[in-house]
Amino acid sequence: MSVPSLDVIYYVACSLDGFIAKIDGGVEWLDAYQGQAEDYGYGEFYSACDALIMGSHTYEVSLKFGEWPSKDKPSWVFTSRDLTLIDPSITLTSGDPSAVVEEMQSKGIKRAWMMGGGKLAGSFLEAGLLTEFRVYVIPLVLGEGIPLLSGVSREHTLKLTKTESYPSGIVEMRYTR
Repeated sequence: MSVPSLDVIYYVACSLDGFIAKIDGGVEWLDAYQGQAEDYGYGEFYSACDALIMGSHTYEVSLKFGEWPSKDKPSWVFTSRDLTLIDPSITLTSGDPSAVVEEMQSKGIKRAWMMGGGKLAGSFLEAGLLTEFRVYVIPLVLGEGIPLLSGVSREHTLKLTKTESYPSGIVEMRYTR
């Protein structure tokens, strides 16, 4: 498959042992690293994204924060369940990732943030649709949880493009396909 003209970036934090959330989907273990002077490049990254992509469980975690935080960007939530829509910028889809990417491209979207969902990220990787990984490794071992990627059935070679360490102990790693 050719590289899509839409950049889909998996920008995600994970524990040292490779988990993006606890088994129950909880991410409160990240609280100690948020609200510090350093934003780890988040502000610049977010402003450069045209849209968001996430799985249903990531969406449900977002709902716990009350008001939808990304009204300024269209969001696609992959789900087969009937979820509550809290903002008109959100589209629920059970579509194939390739079809959704084509739809996004037809709307002029050039850069999308894959917010979370190790299973969803794995399906995008398998389809050749993830163009970049920005993984922030948190200096914490969870022991169990939702993996960074799941459902990947073959080897994928990536190219390291950047590493950066922060005083908090977080290490940022960027890879491209």
